[in-house]
Amino acid sequence: MPHKILVVDDDNALREMVGIVLESEGFNVCFHDAGSGALDAYKAESPDLVLLDVMLPGKDGIEVCEEIRSVSGTPIIMLTAKTESDDVVRGLEAGADDYVVKPFDPVVLLARIRARLRPIAGASEDTIQIGPLTLDIVGHEVRRGGEKVLLTPLEFNLLLTLAVKPKQVFTREMLLETVWGYHYKADTRLVNVHVQRLRSKIEDDPDNPKIVTTVRGIGYKAGQG
Repeated sequence: MPHKILVVDDDNALREMVGIVLESEGFNVCFHDAGSGALDAYKAESPDLVLLDVMLPGKDGIEVCEEIRSVSGTPIIMLTAKTESDDVVRGLEAGADDYVVKPFDPVVLLARIRARLRPIAGASEDTIQIGPLTLDIVGHEVRRGGEKVLLTPLEFNLLLTLAVKPKQVFTREMLLETVWGYHYKADTRLVNVHVQRLRSKIEDDPDNPKIVTTVRGIGYKAGQG
């Protein structure tokens, strides 16, 4: 079955262009043209990924992103103009996995989409322990004791990447390549914001993290919890 992508954008020309590009690559594409009603469209279509414009009539993309995140971990890629750099961080903090700046090269957009739809890399074990957390690799679940910790696929992949190599310090650039699929210099805010979001879900005290620790001046590593 082809992956289904929901495009939420009020620009008719952009929707048409994106639709042509995605359908030519075998994706199933559906559309919505406003922030209002976008969550209903998401629920009705059950897409595998959402392309979400920041500037929308009715509700902005940040609010829509928060609404989708409240019910699902489906990958979300924000579409943003160069003049909306502040909205990039707001979108990531709202739960977006990645962003693409308009006007964009269709090849770049396709690469970002494929990276988010790529299956999470496995490990040699069925489960991995990181501090008090147990990662179920097959079930893509994280548990603290008997309690399930709800993570998005990207957050799970980020935690798994650190847990598989507990002694390694990962630079932000290394994490961008491993988790996001960037093979060139990119915005390390992606990593910083997602580490903060991950910590808010797994740490007893996110301001004093023990599971995902910062190595000052270098990056992040798995702690002992």
